[in-house]
Amino acid sequence: MLEGGCKAVKEGVLEKRSDGLLQLWKKKRCILTEEGLLLIPPKHPPPPQQQQQPPLPAEPAAKIKELHFSNMKTVDCVERKGKYVYFTVVMAEGKEIDFRCAQEQGWNAAITLQMVQYKNRQAILAVRSTRQKQQHLAAPHGPPRLRGASNSA
Repeated sequence: MLEGGCKAVKEGVLEKRSDGLLQLWKKKRCILTEEGLLLIPPKHPPPPQQQQQPPLPAEPAAKIKELHFSNMKTVDCVERKGKYVYFTVVMAEGKEIDFRCAQEQGWNAAITLQMVQYKNRQAILAVRSTRQKQQHLAAPHGPPRLRGASNSA
């Protein structure tokens, strides 16, 4: 995502509920862009674009998880309890990923806003593409021919 030149809209720490049996809350460094959300383990070095020199890999790149908006269905705000707001990101395949953050951080609103903007951009591109195809199909093919003109030189 960042490799494509997307700028970071918001950066900070979110807590993600683990998929394991105990479902512990684990802190993740997050980078929200116009294309999606990057989840980075807290001890992992920042993505190369943000550093002057490429780091030596401390952990495998597979540990960085990308939640792309094209695969995201909704962001559901579950509840506000104590100092936290709990929300769930629902992916297109039905997988649900639970997060929490301090209420004043507003991660759920920021993610929702970027996702809606992304989906709107995709919808506009789809409409433009459809219109271009329709215009191409409606346009006459080849140069216009004159009736009655002969091939005399």
